[in-house]
Amino acid sequence: MAKKYPYNIYLPLEGVESEHCALIVGKGLSKVEGISAASVELNNRRALITLQSKEALNNAIKAVKDLGYGVSEKTDSYPVLGMSCASCATSAENIVNRTAGVVEASVNYGTGNLNVKYLPNIANATTFKHALQKSGYDLLVEETQAQQEQLESIHHNKLKSLKQKTFWAVALALPVALIGMFFMNMPYADYIMCFFATPVVLWFGRDFFVNAWKQAKHRSANMDTLVAMSTGIAYIFSVFNLLFADFWHRRGLHAHVYFEAAAVIIAFILLGKLLEEKAKSNTSTAIKKLMGLQPKTVTVLDAEGNERSILIDEVTLNQTILIKPGEKIPVDGEVIEGSSYVDESMLSGEPVPLQKAQGDRVFAGTINQKGSFRFKAQKVGKETMLAHIIKAVQDAQGSKAPVQKLVDKIAGIFVPTVMLIALLTFITWIIFGGANGLAQGLLAGITVLVIACPCALGLATPTAIMVAVGKGASSGILIKDAEALELAKKVDAIILDKTGTITEGKPEVADIAWLNNKDSFKDILSQLEKQSEHPLAEAVVRYIGKTENIAIENFESITGKGAKADFGNQTYFVGNPSLLAEHDITLDSALLQMAQKWTAEAKTVIWFADKQQALAVLAIADQIKENSAKAIKELQALGLDLFMLTGDNEATAQAIAKETGIKNYRAEVLPQHKADFVQELQKQGKTVAMVGDGINDSTALATADVSIAMGRGSDIAMDVAKMTILSSDLMRIPQAIKLSKQTVVTIKQNLFWAFIYNVIGIPLAAGILYPFNGFLLNPMIAGAAMALSSVSVVSNSLRLKWKK
Repeated sequence: MAKKYPYNIYLPLEGVESEHCALIVGKGLSKVEGISAASVELNNRRALITLQSKEALNNAIKAVKDLGYGVSEKTDSYPVLGMSCASCATSAENIVNRTAGVVEASVNYGTGNLNVKYLPNIANATTFKHALQKSGYDLLVEETQAQQEQLESIHHNKLKSLKQKTFWAVALALPVALIGMFFMNMPYADYIMCFFATPVVLWFGRDFFVNAWKQAKHRSANMDTLVAMSTGIAYIFSVFNLLFADFWHRRGLHAHVYFEAAAVIIAFILLGKLLEEKAKSNTSTAIKKLMGLQPKTVTVLDAEGNERSILIDEVTLNQTILIKPGEKIPVDGEVIEGSSYVDESMLSGEPVPLQKAQGDRVFAGTINQKGSFRFKAQKVGKETMLAHIIKAVQDAQGSKAPVQKLVDKIAGIFVPTVMLIALLTFITWIIFGGANGLAQGLLAGITVLVIACPCALGLATPTAIMVAVGKGASSGILIKDAEALELAKKVDAIILDKTGTITEGKPEVADIAWLNNKDSFKDILSQLEKQSEHPLAEAVVRYIGKTENIAIENFESITGKGAKADFGNQTYFVGNPSLLAEHDITLDSALLQMAQKWTAEAKTVIWFADKQQALAVLAIADQIKENSAKAIKELQALGLDLFMLTGDNEATAQAIAKETGIKNYRAEVLPQHKADFVQELQKQGKTVAMVGDGINDSTALATADVSIAMGRGSDIAMDVAKMTILSSDLMRIPQAIKLSKQTVVTIKQNLFWAFIYNVIGIPLAAGILYPFNGFLLNPMIAGAAMALSSVSVVSNSLRLKWKK
């Protein structure tokens, strides 16, 4: 149902639980510009509002959110069928935007996808499908897997049909072109050309006319309109001249036919469409590869250990799954038995397989090597990391870069403008062209219609975005939208969180010193730490490794200091210096000297002692990631200002900054202060990127111009961020910035050639050079140029795949 203003709409509300809340929301909505009436129904949790314009709905939603309440919105993506150029995408987008209940809709011609945000109580996929079908388009609304299979089938059939049409069109147009160019005076030349051209125009080119008619019925026009008009006029004019040649002869004019122009234009444009479809399919190989990572069947084990094979869609939570050598892991889970090496390059971009043993996590789409293991399914279906990656890549490839908005406006008026230019060209030739003005004017008008190419404009930005997002995904850089990809090029300041970003975020024992080099107390220390709840205790247990399972007694955790327990006739302590001082325990000078040295290096020191003396001292540190220093050096080489923020103390921050080469850092920074620092840099005119991994970084990530999350961090950080480094390797950040720069350069190149092609081509086609040197562009050459313009733009985008 199309919207006609003013119209009433129910706005579904969230969080409105009382009359007081309803009153606040009602008053707030009544003040929104473009809303003439508003009332809140508390029982139904909805507001009835009267909208005066499209903007009023968005203003109403913003007003509700600003008041601290919510609106039940839904965002979905669907493939649009039946589009032939960028003007079609603009037309389809406008149709959905005019549908009741739609908050915002955009159609990307490069991906063929509709991204729509809507109110589910009013609109749904079927609503959009029916609206588009009325205008000659269609929508695939099946579930993701079925949708992909159907899309593959549609694309395969389309390519097959295009190949057949192109082959026969070229085969039949070739003799027409040869006769028209070299053998015009042979007997029955015009009739032979008509014989060969008729099936090319009316059968193999029929889709152009059918689609143009559908557009005309809805007072719209697209590339099919230009092709249908140009070839249709040339063909009809030629048939008239063939059958009624005397009409011109009586007026002293020759009855020219242009069958070769009509046939060759159809053949060339079909060839161009075939090449374009093949090239466009190459831009989406990343999605196909990602989807191909998930196996179709899975081997599961029942309670008795019996194996059975089931479909991937049938896997449920907590099922035990058996992975054999060489198999793809179907869902996310945790290893419960066995061990192997797993290739996780699809997540990290790193080719070296990682060892997996009991307790380790495994992810869907990764590939097992030679070993075998069993694991428990923890995330299945749309919840797996692979599913999230696929969804994120699809959304990013379907999103629009800011520069595309201008291109869309141009594409929206492109076809009508070209039709007007063609008409003016025809009229000008009739007035100033002399005896041959009508024939040459007709030819020039046809050439203008043929050479104009809205497709090149429509493909310039989205194809580059699709290739770049796919390339990023294959390197472990998950880009969530086109805007972030375009903006990353402008970044001149990067803020790095310390823990989990520069460092591993996982404390490890860096060193240990025993009294008189005696480590015979390892078993006791390990048992003490196993029972401790302190975050650093696990690091000690991991470091010591396997020990004798001795029984300690009277274990006591001492808050803020450490722990103690009895073994045999002795009491043992593990903790900080104050715990030892409290019990008057003697500290060996050599151990004390080591502890002071490690403290100066910003390492955390833990003491182990009995009642009389200290037995050992341990240094625990959050290790700097292997590539952090190298990545920071590379970022600095790009001319970026680097800042490190951490909640740690000054000594630790200084030590990390010195080791990694960071000149600017701040210690003991609270989460909100990180966001304040982002704003401080922004006020200085800087474009800021924030890199973090924790919940405490989420506010700063949301505030930054470009937000980058470490993939092994918190889910909240990844949800907020516009980019995610799946491997948590800092080296991917300079790669992401370089990818952004390459993408923006490619987009600019594509737009330049698309614009310059039309700016030069259309005047040439109109005959602007004719008064000076007698040059008039042949419609056949114009058809070839038009066909190749789109292919050249897509091919230029594909070059991104091979750039380093």
